[in-house]
Amino acid sequence: MENNKNNSRNGSSVTNSRSAASHNVSKSNNSVANNNGKKDSEKMTTSKKPKKKKNKRLRQKIRLTFLAVFLVFSLLFLAGCLFFDYKYGDAFVEYQKEANKLVDESTPETFRQMETSLVYDNNKKLLSVLKGEKDVYYLDYEDIPESVVQAMISIEDKKFLQHGGVDLSANIRAAIALIKHKGHITQGASTITQQLARGIFLSNEVSYERKLKEIFIAVDLEKKYNKKQIMEFYLNNIYFANGYYGIQAASKGYFNTTVNKLSLSQIAFLCAVPNNPTIYDPLDHPENTLKRRDRILYQMYKDGNISEAEYDQAVAEKIKLKSKKLDRNNYVETYIFYCATRALMEQQGFVFKTQFSSDKAKDDYNKEYSEIYAKCQKSLYYGGYRIYTSIDMAKQEELQKAVDNTLADFTEKNDEGVYKFQGAAVSIDNKTGRVIAIVGGRYQESQGITLNRAYQSFRQPGSSIKPLIVYTPSFEKGYYPDSQVNDHKFDGGPSNSDGVYLGKIPLRQAVEKSKNTVAWQLFQELTPKVGLSYLLNMNFSKIDKNDYYPAASLGGLTNGASTLEMTSAYAALENDGVFRKPTCIITIKDSEGNVIVDNKMIKKQIYSQNAARMMTDVLTGVIKNGTGRGLALDNMISAGKTGTTNDKKDGWFVGYTPYYTTGVWVGYDIPKTSSNLAGATYPGTIWKTYMNQINKGLDNVPFPSYTDTRSEEEKAEDQGITPTPTPTPTDTPTPTATPTETPTNTITEEPTEPDDGGDTEITETPTEEPTEIPDDGSDTGNNGDNPETDNGWDITSP
Repeated sequence: MENNKNNSRNGSSVTNSRSAASHNVSKSNNSVANNNGKKDSEKMTTSKKPKKKKNKRLRQKIRLTFLAVFLVFSLLFLAGCLFFDYKYGDAFVEYQKEANKLVDESTPETFRQMETSLVYDNNKKLLSVLKGEKDVYYLDYEDIPESVVQAMISIEDKKFLQHGGVDLSANIRAAIALIKHKGHITQGASTITQQLARGIFLSNEVSYERKLKEIFIAVDLEKKYNKKQIMEFYLNNIYFANGYYGIQAASKGYFNTTVNKLSLSQIAFLCAVPNNPTIYDPLDHPENTLKRRDRILYQMYKDGNISEAEYDQAVAEKIKLKSKKLDRNNYVETYIFYCATRALMEQQGFVFKTQFSSDKAKDDYNKEYSEIYAKCQKSLYYGGYRIYTSIDMAKQEELQKAVDNTLADFTEKNDEGVYKFQGAAVSIDNKTGRVIAIVGGRYQESQGITLNRAYQSFRQPGSSIKPLIVYTPSFEKGYYPDSQVNDHKFDGGPSNSDGVYLGKIPLRQAVEKSKNTVAWQLFQELTPKVGLSYLLNMNFSKIDKNDYYPAASLGGLTNGASTLEMTSAYAALENDGVFRKPTCIITIKDSEGNVIVDNKMIKKQIYSQNAARMMTDVLTGVIKNGTGRGLALDNMISAGKTGTTNDKKDGWFVGYTPYYTTGVWVGYDIPKTSSNLAGATYPGTIWKTYMNQINKGLDNVPFPSYTDTRSEEEKAEDQGITPTPTPTPTDTPTPTATPTETPTNTITEEPTEPDDGGDTEITETPTEEPTEIPDDGSDTGNNGDNPETDNGWDITSP
């Protein structure tokens, strides 16, 4: 301490010395200046006067210019106000009246009322009661931890305690952004009060009208309720993703405890979610949630709400989510909510997209999606709907049991106590195209559901993708099951999983043996752009511009595909090439029995009928003779395809009978090699076990046959057969005696190909294509531009 004091004193001395020296120098300079001034006084006098006049004129000119600009802008502003009043004045008044009425009629109960929604299975038997947690967990302001309020104010609305419902400066920034982006709303300016107004009283539309209504309602809310009440209403109504409305429901849902027992870090983590429940979803995007948590903590520190030590401790704290006890039907319910929410979104005019022209367009879409999704899901929980589904609970139990029993030997768990080795499965009724059973993971008595892998996880599909983007499209281009293809190793190409190359073989055999070399060559012949367009037309949502390379033919997709996507695509093969958007929703009615959503199946012809039937015929051979042998069902014809990714990290089996299509994925949540994992092992076992049960007792009807329209010469050419030359005719000697009349079986007319009955091939070409496609050199083969395919793509993909 003494040293510090001495240093301080020394420092002060140095500073004072320097100051003194500086002062002396200044005095000396001033003295010199004065002396010089005496000598040159006449010159200085004559030169200064014009300069003063010049500076004065410049300042006057600047003032006049500024005044002119100000007047111009004032006139423009006045003109704008007059124009706005002329064009929108009446509407303006109406919006204000509407806001006054809504707020006047509201009571504190307005912000906590709810009506139970009911869910029914395919037999109209009650499956679930959608009683939300908002009413059960509603917190009075006094029961809300102060740090929750501080966190929300710091990140969402710093002027909450000062403004009267609207933050003028934030709205000016938003208005400037609105002008810059030519009328598109790109920047929010909503206060906490405005967010409450929007969530309780308004629709999902993004428009000037809604924004004006929101402002009027917010101002009126501030007049009727105090700040504590508004914060209480807000924290009990905002959406925290995954069906949780209100801070207490979110606390119980994510941490299995009440909010007053949460740490500062956990509170900030929860407060990160409402800004955009899709982007900051703690289950789907925990890394995003953590980044925003840290930002909130920093803002709280800057605002003086927490100390530096508290900030450091909270940022360093590891977040562990603790799920609630899992209900046996939880996987079904999460999927029903997902489908019902999207059905309501469509009913309100929302258009779903998977391809975007730019990152900004994608961000804008995600923001709008998140807001409307949250609103519609909230409506489902508290709107008193009656939701009728296609879910067959008997089949659901069979599918869950097949997954659980097949994977029972894998008992390793992660830090949250969830099994590491997982499975997912989806089953579709071929007659309706609707989902009848869905399993998002293994059942655990004491563990909550953290992820419905059936539709929320996207994994590499391996060879199970080949029928969808290689072989069925090739049939559309003129190939047949017996067409000759070349199974050979070539530079820059893939290896076969068995290391065997057979040379010229029928295409059927290439599929049965899952020959990577053949799929690669045919995909290049089609071009990746054409092959992947089939997936886009079946709403595969994760296709990336980096997928437009030959490796995609073996399942090398950047973001992968979901079990739901793969199953619905195979269902299109069984359905003569007609795709039906997968869902489990049949009808949604309001509490008075009025139909809100009549969810008729949306159909789209993806493959021609004949191409789809050829693919089905070939896929029956996969089960009889190929990589799926041993998976044949007891008394039912079936078709299917295995898929195993590189290093055995993902295993798939997707297949169908004339009645049902079922897809199965097995693997670790965090991709990891499993030595015994292959499409025909655990996934195939789950598929066979389940499909045997649900097809039991049904008639074993054959799949429809395809039509071969080739001539004999074309067949021979396709099959690589050299036609036998026609022998040269010789003269027949004239008989010398009249032969005995003997009946003969001589064919007097050459047979012709039977008429196919006028079967018309539907060859609709998919039209939806990605907006940005790299030059992949698909016409000339892989040229090394894609690092994944250099030196050969070695995917074990039976």
